[in-house]
Amino acid sequence: MEVHEIKLLYIYNENDLVFYKAAAGSLSAAVFLASRSARAALLASACGLALARDIGGATEAPARLSLGAAKTTGPSVALGIGRFARTPRGAPKGSWGMAGKPPMTHCVGATIGAGVYILVGTVAREHTGPSLTISFFIGGIAAALSAFCYAELACRCPSAGSAYHYSYVCIGEGVAWLIGWALILEYTLGGAAVARGIAPNLASLFGGMDKLPSILARQTIFGIVVDPGAAILVFIITALLCTGIKESSLAQAIITTINISALVFIVLAGAYLGCKTGWPGYEVSSGYFAFGANGLLAGSATVFFSYIGFDIVASTAEEVKNPQHDMPLGIGIALSICGILYMLVSAVIVGLVPYYALDPDTPISSAFAGYGMEWAVYIITIGTVNALCASLIGSIIPQPRILMAMARDGLLPSFFSDISKHTQVPVKGTIATGIFIAILAFFMDVSQLAGMVSVGTLLSFTIVALSILILRYVPPDELPFLPSDQQSNVNGQHLDAHGADLVERPLLEQNIAQDKLRRRKIAAWSITMVCFGILVVVAAVSTKSLSSILRLILSGVGGMLVIYFLAVLSSVDQADTNEGFTKSGGFICPFVPFLPVASALINTYLLVNIGAETWVRVLIWLAVGVIIYIFYGRTHSLLLDDARRPIKCTDDGHPGSTLS
Repeated sequence: MEVHEIKLLYIYNENDLVFYKAAAGSLSAAVFLASRSARAALLASACGLALARDIGGATEAPARLSLGAAKTTGPSVALGIGRFARTPRGAPKGSWGMAGKPPMTHCVGATIGAGVYILVGTVAREHTGPSLTISFFIGGIAAALSAFCYAELACRCPSAGSAYHYSYVCIGEGVAWLIGWALILEYTLGGAAVARGIAPNLASLFGGMDKLPSILARQTIFGIVVDPGAAILVFIITALLCTGIKESSLAQAIITTINISALVFIVLAGAYLGCKTGWPGYEVSSGYFAFGANGLLAGSATVFFSYIGFDIVASTAEEVKNPQHDMPLGIGIALSICGILYMLVSAVIVGLVPYYALDPDTPISSAFAGYGMEWAVYIITIGTVNALCASLIGSIIPQPRILMAMARDGLLPSFFSDISKHTQVPVKGTIATGIFIAILAFFMDVSQLAGMVSVGTLLSFTIVALSILILRYVPPDELPFLPSDQQSNVNGQHLDAHGADLVERPLLEQNIAQDKLRRRKIAAWSITMVCFGILVVVAAVSTKSLSSILRLILSGVGGMLVIYFLAVLSSVDQADTNEGFTKSGGFICPFVPFLPVASALINTYLLVNIGAETWVRVLIWLAVGVIIYIFYGRTHSLLLDDARRPIKCTDDGHPGSTLS
């Protein structure tokens, strides 16, 4: 038996493509990967062969690698792909595999936004009364359902695309495009709205809008109220994010520390005042649940959005050394810190002032001012400004990474996929994002469009929940690999995507075992019917124009569908984590399928109950996205000429692929 030696050559080009060239005797085979794209994450993160999984350390110079156990006979070639997290020595810094610190500070900072400084007054006055703390707890539990799903997918599919990447892997390119397009809308409008909120809060520090420096104050030009301070802030944060994930994490850590310190001050000072005065806010005649259960749940739905931000950590998965450990840890710690602080702040404020007397615009500062602590207003305002800055960073940082993932899949121009060799971040995409958000913040009052931000968030949360079900029960059988012109056919012998000779590897049988096929069909139909049942229940509950009897009947039918097929799904064996193409290990979402279904139900209910005007605007935006996808995305997609290969698990537990 003849043993060949393989020469490995690493090449980096301007399109951020990774080529591995293997030569064995007179034969050659090339493997092409678009690094960190959705396909590359599928391949390089989990599809390494046992014979050469660690070649990610290859130098630029050709290196000789003995096949060892991988012995070949005749004209055969074997090649292993390095793991996704490894950075080849000799590769430009930031070209493949990141080495950033866990972006936990980004997650915490983006989640603890300025909403808590305002929502306390609005929600307590209109929905919950003194039971606001319970609403924050329920909202946190609802957010945790989505966080559990995000944590598993961030471990199994670590990619910059976040929800876009997950839907690309689990559902398909068309749905992934719509999710990515909706997320672009969410982060753009969210960032512009946050930036426009800086000037009013700075004004309270300077003693009024007329006291602000002219460069920061709002001006009227040709009848348009412009906000130069908002645009300047966006440019500053954009420049900060271009310096690298470590540098921006440091700045975010400082901002978040100031914000948390302000919240801790509110809790401690408020607790002192409450103990001193006997907590007058809890002695109202209407009782603790002033608006009943309906008001409590309505308040929970409102404060749910104050927990948004933990999903941002998923978009920085490539900049984390150990995503299987750091991703769920960052998400869990961020959500826990936010939930505890929110509940403590709300408990203190509604206890200091009766809910009906809270100022809806400045509830916290007015509560302290009512006790003669006007100086505390400055501390609270500083906390608010820092919270807005943290939220703005959280709005800008994920968008260029989603654009990068979409561009690497060919759905957007390659301009957005460029990675800086020095800072390891998509600088061009970050600058483009910052310029666009700055223009919106400068010229437009986007407060009327703020509701559109929620649609992107809820759509991504829903898709993530469904992706968990798909990965657990019906993981895709096929993967999109290389275009036909990138494949090698040497001496009539097909080479798989790893360069391995299929003659030496057992082919995946064309006919899947009958029991496995039956299981997948049952699971697929069950997931479909559960989704249909959720839609029926939510539509029946939310449609006020229907008669109460008809709503009750439809709710009952939909509820029975969900319960029955959820029971069927729970009786079906889940797919092995090594059966698919994702990374194994790391966090596993508990209580599947019940937890993802509960998350999908909550998110769908919130989606349906968004105002009709908001939905009209969102549908127009999505229609524009469909047009762009039809005329550009599909024609430039890397899947256009791809051959799809069935995947299977090799003996060592690593997924392999075959080409028949």
